[in-house]
Amino acid sequence: MTKVLFIIFHGFDPNNGISKKISYQVNALKACCSEVHLCYMDESTSKKRLVDNIVIADYGRGICSKIKKRIEFQSITKYAISNKIEFVYIRSNHNANPFTIGMVQKMKKAGMKVAMEIPTFPYDLEYKSQGISRQIFQDKLFRKKFASYLDAIITFSDYDYIFGRKTIRISNGIDFDSIQLKEKKNDTSNELNLLGVAEIHKWHGFDRVVSGLAEYYSTTQNYIVKFHIVGYFFSENDEEYFNNCISNSKMEQYVIFHGKKHNQELTNIFNTCDFGIGSLGRHRVGISKIKTLKNREYAARGIPFIYSEDDSDFNDKPYVLKAPADDSPINIKQIIDFYKNLSITPLEIRNSILNLSWKNQMNHVIEEIYK
Repeated sequence: MTKVLFIIFHGFDPNNGISKKISYQVNALKACCSEVHLCYMDESTSKKRLVDNIVIADYGRGICSKIKKRIEFQSITKYAISNKIEFVYIRSNHNANPFTIGMVQKMKKAGMKVAMEIPTFPYDLEYKSQGISRQIFQDKLFRKKFASYLDAIITFSDYDYIFGRKTIRISNGIDFDSIQLKEKKNDTSNELNLLGVAEIHKWHGFDRVVSGLAEYYSTTQNYIVKFHIVGYFFSENDEEYFNNCISNSKMEQYVIFHGKKHNQELTNIFNTCDFGIGSLGRHRVGISKIKTLKNREYAARGIPFIYSEDDSDFNDKPYVLKAPADDSPINIKQIIDFYKNLSITPLEIRNSILNLSWKNQMNHVIEEIYK
């Protein structure tokens, strides 16, 4: 049994989408005959670093605590060595610096395997699009040196090397026990309901759907198409931009916001909708190949969907409609025709991705690390 320490540099909230993904990964590693411990931050009162609910460092409050949490990693190294950790799995927070490099150096000196997951790559333009490039200035200076001490970089892209380090390529996985299959196909003889679920950024390209609806309704239509959105906007600028798109095109009655939804409430919305809207604007941040969680959730739910990037797990699936990777309005009539010509069932869609379970993905990581 391999002893694994899974490190994240932020908080852990079971209701948060990223934290849910991490939970699935941790559980999958446990299912791969590993003993797994999760290291994370808790900033609810004072700033603390914990492993499995046990505090390993308390940084207190105020300005000093903000500095300490970014430079103090001796507590993690000490825990890993004293608990005889064999494999360290780091989820990148784009925080390569002399202090994180020192942490990895000590882990390697103690005989541990160390790999780092980069959730999205490349990511420089993503930060630039949000106007926060300064946050990764230090990362740009040190990330190649940091990578040189790693055994591998784990990526959801198709890159063989990142920052000069060989990659382990996996897919974003699915925890099938946590995602309910759509109950049945709805009656779509008079209406089709589109669904986008996301923490909404401009790179999701949801404005392209609004523009497509505006074009569709520019002539009288008896067949109704609505766009349901579940989630929240990453920034006020993103929200203002999207709301302007809706108001300028007068599509208020066809775009429905549901806010953040989880568990059964989310399942209920999936059951009333028919077609998923994946990412339609990744080209805006320089990404052409990516394996998003959202594509996998739509498939696990059993609904067809559209996206514009290159996702090798889905490019050839009959229930997937590919959109051009540009800013053109989405062709709503094409979605309607595509959906009406589909004969595949929700269960058949779900069964087509059983190989994408988190257990399979994390088992591949373990196999590659110890190959």
